[in-house]
Amino acid sequence: MSRARQPPLVTGISPNEGAPWTKVTIRGENLGTGHNDLIGLSICGHNCLLTAEWITASKIVCRVGPAKDDKGEIIVTTKSGGLGTSTVSFKLLKPERIGILDQSAVWVDELSYYDMRTDRNKGISPLSLRPANPLGIEIDKGKVPLKDLENMFPRMSGDFTSENFSATWYLMENHSSTSFEQLRVAVANLKKQASKKNEGSLAYVKGGLSTFFEAQDALAAIHQKLESDGTEKVGGSMTQRLENVLNRASETADTLFQEVLGRKDKADSTRNALNVLQRFKFLFNLPLNIERNIQKGDYDVVINDYEKAKSLFGNTEVPVFKKVYSEVETRIEALRKLLLDKLLETPSTLHDQKRYIRYLSDLHAPGDPAWKCIVAQHKWILQLMQNCKEDFIKEQKGTHTHAMDRSSALNRISLPAPVKRGGSFQTPKDDSWHYKSPQQVRFVEKLSDVVISQLPNFWKLWISYVNGSLFSETGEKSGQVEKLKKNARQRQNDFKGMIEEVTRRLVQLVRGALLPSSLTELQLRQYGGWDTKTPLSGAWLTQVIHTVRLSLEALSALEIPNDLLQVIQDLLQDLRVHCLLTTLQHTEEDVKRLAEKEDWVVDNEGITSLPAQFEQCMIQMLQSLKEPMECKPGEINILNLDVVQDKACEQCVSIIKVLGSIISRSFSFSLSVDLASPDLFGSIQEDFSSKPEQRLLIILSNCQYLERHTFLNLAEHLEKNSFTTAEKIIRVSIEALRQLDEYLFETYVEKKSDPIVGSLEPGIYAGYFDWKDCLPPTGVRSYLKEALVSIISVHAEVFTVSKELVPRVLSKIIEAVAEEMSRLMQCVSSFSKNGALQARLEICALRDAIELYLTSESRTSFKQAVEALPQLQSGTDKKLLEELLNKFKSSMKLQLNCFNPASFQPVKR
Repeated sequence: MSRARQPPLVTGISPNEGAPWTKVTIRGENLGTGHNDLIGLSICGHNCLLTAEWITASKIVCRVGPAKDDKGEIIVTTKSGGLGTSTVSFKLLKPERIGILDQSAVWVDELSYYDMRTDRNKGISPLSLRPANPLGIEIDKGKVPLKDLENMFPRMSGDFTSENFSATWYLMENHSSTSFEQLRVAVANLKKQASKKNEGSLAYVKGGLSTFFEAQDALAAIHQKLESDGTEKVGGSMTQRLENVLNRASETADTLFQEVLGRKDKADSTRNALNVLQRFKFLFNLPLNIERNIQKGDYDVVINDYEKAKSLFGNTEVPVFKKVYSEVETRIEALRKLLLDKLLETPSTLHDQKRYIRYLSDLHAPGDPAWKCIVAQHKWILQLMQNCKEDFIKEQKGTHTHAMDRSSALNRISLPAPVKRGGSFQTPKDDSWHYKSPQQVRFVEKLSDVVISQLPNFWKLWISYVNGSLFSETGEKSGQVEKLKKNARQRQNDFKGMIEEVTRRLVQLVRGALLPSSLTELQLRQYGGWDTKTPLSGAWLTQVIHTVRLSLEALSALEIPNDLLQVIQDLLQDLRVHCLLTTLQHTEEDVKRLAEKEDWVVDNEGITSLPAQFEQCMIQMLQSLKEPMECKPGEINILNLDVVQDKACEQCVSIIKVLGSIISRSFSFSLSVDLASPDLFGSIQEDFSSKPEQRLLIILSNCQYLERHTFLNLAEHLEKNSFTTAEKIIRVSIEALRQLDEYLFETYVEKKSDPIVGSLEPGIYAGYFDWKDCLPPTGVRSYLKEALVSIISVHAEVFTVSKELVPRVLSKIIEAVAEEMSRLMQCVSSFSKNGALQARLEICALRDAIELYLTSESRTSFKQAVEALPQLQSGTDKKLLEELLNKFKSSMKLQLNCFNPASFQPVKR
């Protein structure tokens, strides 16, 4: 309970030393606001509250009681300020022996003198037992401090009646400045007193002998007179008559004053009763005051009054006090039940729980209220979590139209500020997002809020229970506190089981909503029930992972042991794996849809938007996986797990294969060739602006770009995002792409080379040409020029799409042409002189025209073709061959210019 005032501080006490029951004045600061605010006052460890009189907030008057400690502090306790402190101390002096005739400011207990005063065996006068001045001279109190005398004469006393009497102490204390002559007189007085005491009882009899004789004579005269009177009167002796007269007088007096004396006795009884009521009004008014303070909620006042009454009247034998005190106990028992009900009521704040537990501890409630509260709070948290799941299930099934209409215990939770994070989950500020998000995502967020709002207070309550700070640690209750702390230590395993159950319930509820396959059939019936027809996307799973991580961080900040939070770590790992595989699956679907976006528009590099779209799709996937793949404290890289690594690698390769399928499908559609590719994507756009051959070149260009650029960039991105199998993924992907590329390339080359190769033989033998019987050569024949024009046409077609494809395509076509020419020459049985010259001219013209694209295979073929021809014998033939070659090159210079090594850029579109 918060206090409005500072703790009391005692700064002075007057006097600062004295005997028991000495009246003292205490001064200081914050000594209370009134008499009712003062609930404790101790001096040297003795409770002086009963004699305390509160004057002002800086002054209190009381009497010092007997105490064991000779010196101690002055401690003041108030309701408004609590337990105070002291900067001064009080010294308690030993009680001095006070004579019967000595004046005293306080009542003197005479029990210590009873034996000497009633001892009839001693022949000394009681008044002379303790003479005020045994030396018979003037007492001159010195200035020697009592403390110094105690140090000089340990375990001795200056009291001459004490068994440990020290004469030196007495002289220093009472005659430190007395002259020597006076001390000699004191010695003489002591000798006289000693001689008188030695005479004993006989001396006292001798001194009063005449008095004894006079008393004897008086008694004898009275006896004679009584006897003479008794013989003369018939009415009896004088004593009998006197007795009769006295009896009648007594009866008459009783008759006269009976009523007055009765009223006096009644008045005295009433006065005594009023005095008792006034003196003990605290006890008599206590039952009513307890009822009033309970109604006002001032439980501290009730407890303080009860403690005070218990210390004063707990063991009383007075019947009226017993009756009133039993009524007090009845009220206190009702208060215990009320406080226990409030303690077990849910929901409640940690502050109220601690307050009620402390009240019950101060009231000595039976059992262990703190543990009862912990058990009730544990059940409450579990019920909240289950209610959260049931509410969302009902909402999902449509039994509730709006989630805000639910009137469940869940909505009565007051979330603390740290839990009401606002944008901590990085959700849009628009409230409509809450209703657009999937049920499972909102359920996990709400469930996490429930756990984070309840479990910290639950854990703090346990910590306070273990260290004993829940209970009042006053001196009278230290034993009880230690007992409760011992009970708490014995229940550590029970509490650990509670925390495990809460975290396990959290994990199982989340698994039931997001990972139902990880639960058994029995667990699914309890924690499942969700509609999982539409699986969550990777983005929503990332949101869930973020939520669970925040919950784990909040619980770790409470210093909860890691072994109790391990189940949440395992859940996070499974969620991260699930998010990874789900994202890869969704990425595969996105890549499939790229086929619909292919527009066959080629850029300056000879590629369409397909490679860029594919790379962008993969980069977006990796960016979305950045947070799930990131390793927070206590987490591991999930790709280091063999099973996850294999599945991720398999899924990535599947994505690349989907890309290959798109390429195969587009090629199949373009050339109307069935490549046995499955129809995975539906129909491709039919309104192409390019020819089938151009589309095939575009596909080859895309494949080449994917291999040389896209896959390398993708490998770099995979490595940056901790994909340990990046190398394997790219290697397998490139191999699959190369196989497709080779197939498509061979198809294109075959489509272009077959017409050219097929036209050579008919062209050579057109017009019934015969190598054995032919005219002298006049130039390169038309068939070869047509073949070169066809090659130039292929060059132009390829160059239009991609300059980088030109050497690759032309080299393969020229290899086919060279191989065909070699075959044709080798098939000729014999050549005439003119035929050999014509054949050498055409082979050399073809070889020189396409020299830039010759490969080792084509060079070998041309060499074999030349070797099949007869050698030129005369210089005239060689000169003619050279002239005809120059003439051919000159006449077709414009056409053959495309085969020059000069670099040309594609025409900008």
